[in-house]
Amino acid sequence: MKTIVIGSGGREHAIAWALSRSLNITEVLCIPGNGGTAMEPKCRNLHISVGETSQVVEACVSELSGLTDGSFVVVGPEDPLAAGIAERLFEAGLRVVGPHAAGAMLEASKDVAKKFMHKYGVACAASVTCETAADALAEIDRINGPVVVKADGLAAGKGVVVAPDSETASRAVRDFMVDSTLGSAGRKVVVEEYLEGEEISILAAVSVAPGLTAAGKSRILPFVTARDHKRLKDGAQGPNTGGMGAIAPAPGVDAAVLERFRTDILEPTLRGLCAEGYDYRGFIFFGVMVTSSGPKLLEYNVRLGDPETQAVLPLMESDFASLCEAIIDGKLDSFNLSWKPGYVCAPVAVSRGYPGSYPKGLPIAIDEPSVSAAGGKIFIAGGTVNARASGSRSGEASAEPGQLVTSGGRVLASSAFGSTVDEARERAYRALESVGFDGMFFRRDIGLPGAAVSGHLS
Repeated sequence: MKTIVIGSGGREHAIAWALSRSLNITEVLCIPGNGGTAMEPKCRNLHISVGETSQVVEACVSELSGLTDGSFVVVGPEDPLAAGIAERLFEAGLRVVGPHAAGAMLEASKDVAKKFMHKYGVACAASVTCETAADALAEIDRINGPVVVKADGLAAGKGVVVAPDSETASRAVRDFMVDSTLGSAGRKVVVEEYLEGEEISILAAVSVAPGLTAAGKSRILPFVTARDHKRLKDGAQGPNTGGMGAIAPAPGVDAAVLERFRTDILEPTLRGLCAEGYDYRGFIFFGVMVTSSGPKLLEYNVRLGDPETQAVLPLMESDFASLCEAIIDGKLDSFNLSWKPGYVCAPVAVSRGYPGSYPKGLPIAIDEPSVSAAGGKIFIAGGTVNARASGSRSGEASAEPGQLVTSGGRVLASSAFGSTVDEARERAYRALESVGFDGMFFRRDIGLPGAAVSGHLS
């Protein structure tokens, strides 16, 4: 069986790695993939931009059409899902893991997501959607305290401001709605209640479609919990980032919290997906704040999280390719999803200057035997295989053709399993010591108590 993974980040490397481990998979094609997937056994990159939807669909059809072995496509990032790539692939006769565009709006529009939550009784933060800056500023003045301002559209992780005071919130509104710093994504904003608590991530497999609803087989199957660490520096200090590392399962999350999550968030979400008639066969990410009054949903993502995926998938004992087939075929109700007892810690190494501007093209050295001896696995996010002659681009460090070099701010994650949190942390950081590039920076407290910020930081 052949499979295709669309995307180029650390999440997609982890997905491709998990698929390649299946005995049923003969080849994993990655569009466009990255330097990690280029070197992963059974994986091959196809160098097509994710934004070139027609070319991506044509490549998938060329590779998979005519195959009768159940081959499928997994769409990793949110942008192509919101653009409708899942239905384009489906209409071309391919089997696809990823929601159609209507379902993808749960991430692509904060307003759509909040209306869905309220309509179906999902426990969440109180909020008001504002279509003018004047309305948003008036709401901020009414609250007169800590508040969260969210741009309505997709903003590459830059569309949420957790404001400790009205001045900060008002500045965010002006940036988004008046100065258009996020373009069309900031035309509307959601002004949301500030919540206190510990944030957790719960990834899940989803199989919902009109035919499955009628058959009573629609399901959301949650994975183990995870905790992302958003701030750049140790002790949850510094600017917000796309994620400096994750631990799975999230320490301190007890059965009572998970039961409340099931009844107050997961089950209402499933009812809503069915009632709206979505074709949603893919993954969902629940960003949850565990407050003193129970878990509250902060956001939906319509795909697996990053870097949570790099911590969660290594814990999965079940065959990931078989899980993808069960999603497509509506068989999650009978799928036995099992997990290793223990933990995975996955600290992220970033480029100098991140989350601001940073250099690219820096050679990455990975001592694979030492990484393996530590029990680690390196997942590449912002790295590519250099195809140019050494020093051919101004401002880039020299690298030989074929050398793995940096291409993004979050460069890689070092994932390692342990029977305890401490063992997982020790192994992950020992593996990270065997990796290097100029200016490499990483937090040293991923997975420690208090390392993730309390309060609403989604």
